[in-house]
Amino acid sequence: MITPDYLRHMARYNRWQNTSLFEAANTLDDAARKEDRGAFFGSIHGTLSHLLWGDTIWMSRFDGGAPPQAAISESANWIADWDALVARRTAMDARILDWANQTTQGDIDGELSWYSGAVERDVHQLKSVCLMQLFNHQTHHRGQVNAMLTAAGAKSHTTDLPFMPDDA
Repeated sequence: MITPDYLRHMARYNRWQNTSLFEAANTLDDAARKEDRGAFFGSIHGTLSHLLWGDTIWMSRFDGGAPPQAAISESANWIADWDALVARRTAMDARILDWANQTTQGDIDGELSWYSGAVERDVHQLKSVCLMQLFNHQTHHRGQVNAMLTAAGAKSHTTDLPFMPDDA
């Protein structure tokens, strides 16, 4: 069962992991970050842009903020400038954490309904499943980024949830 404490813990984990990935990616030049490495969204930069796009669309459904003004097919190139991507990632992580810190069980229970451009139809799903999707999607693509960073010679910190620092 998803609880507000679970959301807060995962929001902290999300910020901690993104900080680690972006620190590692900052050791590479722009060409290395944008090199096609055969991942779903091509490059380190493209995958991180897609991940931000995904967080933005999900958060628009959870907190009523604006969705991205791009289709999923454009998500890898949604934020083309590295410095802008870093700034928007930092802001999104703060948004997710602020939102999680304010959630109640009532925000988790029930259904969520939306029109999905990805499957081109109305979707109705348990909010708890959608919340798990937010964090599962992040973990999935961060794993891809970690593999690409390692192949490029950059090193991020551990990804193990039990080792998240208390102050993360």
